Amino acid sequence: MQFFMSKFSIQGGYKLNGEIKVNGAKNAALKAIAASLLTDEEVIIENAPEIEEISRLLELVDSAGTRVKKKGSTISLQTKEVSKYRLDPDLVRKIRVSVLLIGPMLVRRGHIKMPHPGGCAIGKRPIDLFIDGFKKFGAQFSETKGFYEFKTKGRLRGAKIVLPKISVTVTEAMMMTATLAEGTTVIKNAACEPEIYALAEFLNGCGAKICGAGTPTIVIEGVECLGGDTYKVIPDRIEAGSFAILGALAGGKIKVTNCMPEHLESLWVIFDKMGVKYKLGADSVTVWGDNNLKSANIQTHEYPGFATDIQPPFTVLLTQAKGLSLVHETVFEGRLFYTDLLNQMGANIIMCDPYRVIVSGPQKLYGRKLASPDLRAGFALIIAALIAEGKTEIDNIYQIDRGYSKVEQRLRKLGAKITRTKD
Repeated sequence: MQFFMSKFSIQGGYKLNGEIKVNGAKNAALKAIAASLLTDEEVIIENAPEIEEISRLLELVDSAGTRVKKKGSTISLQTKEVSKYRLDPDLVRKIRVSVLLIGPMLVRRGHIKMPHPGGCAIGKRPIDLFIDGFKKFGAQFSETKGFYEFKTKGRLRGAKIVLPKISVTVTEAMMMTATLAEGTTVIKNAACEPEIYALAEFLNGCGAKICGAGTPTIVIEGVECLGGDTYKVIPDRIEAGSFAILGALAGGKIKVTNCMPEHLESLWVIFDKMGVKYKLGADSVTVWGDNNLKSANIQTHEYPGFATDIQPPFTVLLTQAKGLSLVHETVFEGRLFYTDLLNQMGANIIMCDPYRVIVSGPQKLYGRKLASPDLRAGFALIIAALIAEGKTEIDNIYQIDRGYSKVEQRLRKLGAKITRTKD
């Protein structure tokens, strides 16, 4: 695959100006693709981002029996029958979201076998909450030689599911499975992210009966079958927030369009504390660069708190703020390890433990040869490179391509000196 052999070359120090459009939300489009297996009718997904993770999931559902047609940002899916119960191990190991196929395949075929799902290199995340949830629906579970196997005899039954900790993907998995389970399912301590509400709206459009999505308690009345629907993917709030941070660092003046500013209220609160100059529109945010920013402390949290996926680019912003800032990562263990790469560029970041770092700024950054450790840290390195003195080369950019479509082309329109080259 050519992306493994590609790298970004970035010449830093140029002011960026102009407009940049936000794509459809990666984390919403992926869930809609998985949910399409719940019905044998056609599902059309519009405004899907053209990224590697979408391509891998489409390959995976195609291998399971889904008819896939894709034209630009529009995807047509129809699964008249799930032809296989054993998912392609190589594809499963590439994407974490493959875990969301368990529920649809259980209700459609009654059997699924797969290895541990892959994805970002920020730790092998367990799936124990998924396993516990599917067992409550009545599924049987076993693990043999590194493969998980789920089976069910007859129709799954609705259940009361109390999540011991908030999880977006577990909430979505249980919600999808409950749509076709017999009886009522109640999910408590559910995640409240906008992507949860969007998924529920899509499923309800297909004939599901879901109430309370976007709140800590979701109630689902199981139905006999679902139909097809057309679903337009909501804007990607993580991409919008990342571009807004870029504007604060490298603008000039950058206008981020096709976004939903109400999904990023926790970011705007911190912007206010730091003195970032910005203006919110109905579906846009305009940010002006500023060399006189104040330090701020952040703590990641489930929505509507500060999003963990925005934390890496925001930490780059803190390297240019005056004073000491504390970054407390509460969602993913090991997510802060990328800060060592920022230190190689000249940042002054002290790691207190795997969950907390202290950032001292402002510090001048310098170009280096680096490798992207994961999706969000990879984009943070791009932002750091754009404000650094000299040239930066970033390898392993497949990780970035997983979540950002044609990012170098979009940044060049703002005036960025970034090119993709084969190593």
